[in-house]
Amino acid sequence: MAATFEGKYTTDFLNQFTTILKMKYPAFDSNKFMSLIFDDHWEVEKFKQRIRHISLALRMTLPMSYRDALSILIEIAPKCRGVEYLFFPDFVEVNGLDDWNDSMIALEAFTQFSSSEFAVRSFILKDSQKMMDQMLKWASHPNHHIRRLASEGCRPRLPWASALETFKLNPSPIIPILNQLKQDASVYVQKSVANNLNDISKDHPELVKNLARKWHGEGLTTDWIIKHGCRGLLRKGDSEVLFLFGFETSPDVSVIDLSLEMDRLAIEQTLNFSFSVQTNTSAPQKLRVEYAIDFVKANGSTTRKLFKVTERIFEKESRQYKRSHSFKDLTTRKHYPGKHKLAVIINGQELSAAEFYVTNTRER
Repeated sequence: MAATFEGKYTTDFLNQFTTILKMKYPAFDSNKFMSLIFDDHWEVEKFKQRIRHISLALRMTLPMSYRDALSILIEIAPKCRGVEYLFFPDFVEVNGLDDWNDSMIALEAFTQFSSSEFAVRSFILKDSQKMMDQMLKWASHPNHHIRRLASEGCRPRLPWASALETFKLNPSPIIPILNQLKQDASVYVQKSVANNLNDISKDHPELVKNLARKWHGEGLTTDWIIKHGCRGLLRKGDSEVLFLFGFETSPDVSVIDLSLEMDRLAIEQTLNFSFSVQTNTSAPQKLRVEYAIDFVKANGSTTRKLFKVTERIFEKESRQYKRSHSFKDLTTRKHYPGKHKLAVIINGQELSAAEFYVTNTRER
């Protein structure tokens, strides 16, 4: 249980939190709070459900005044750092949609210690223009956590969050924020801007390609952002994006000797494999080498996930690569039995593939 995100909310963690809270708010009823937490639903709840569960319990044990409750949480926030404390901004999302000014102050404070990226989305849905104006202001904030919130919170396809359908249809309100942040000095912010661009590219590839052409060459930081933001288009072998970043659009290359250590493995085992990349011309070629796995989903269909191997200039040569891929279940990926496929992809082109089976148990 402790290996999962929801497993972070142990009794010890909650007791530690209530101790911090009582130092600021001695009237806090920790016994009532704990009884509200450990009800009949707690054990079956996942991470985000537990976040909401805790914020609702806080609503019933903090002062009834939203502003008074916020002042307590803002005061103790510096002592409550990490993903476990996402219930701070969630408290704002649940209770503060009609108290805009106090909620903005709180979200700005809380994101510096956990993240308000999920909570801001309800405010976007309530008043998109007003919230995006606020986020554009945050994009110029001296604190990099707050600048990152400006980008991360408006991602059309933010993981663990409901998609912002309006921005999937029309992402234009996002662009001024990304433009403000495209040369940000913080790697934390740069990654968020790139991820936002990658989200947009799934629905509006031409828009992202136009931005990439416009921004390319403005500096190393901006070039890294747009390249990482175009990674989905690179993986698809989009010829315009390949050309923009100097990759061969029609590489003269072969993949030979793709070999899987086993053709059947159990969930929790590791697949070892190797292959060689052989170039067929003496002219230098910039190649992006990846491997893809078509994972079986719960309904029996498959979904492809790509993993980068290397990106470099190849001369006339043959180079072998050995890799291992774990099929251990993760919080972000659950594995299912069935026929999978591993493919080697170069500049978006599948050049070799092999099938293998994943089972529930190891075969003797």
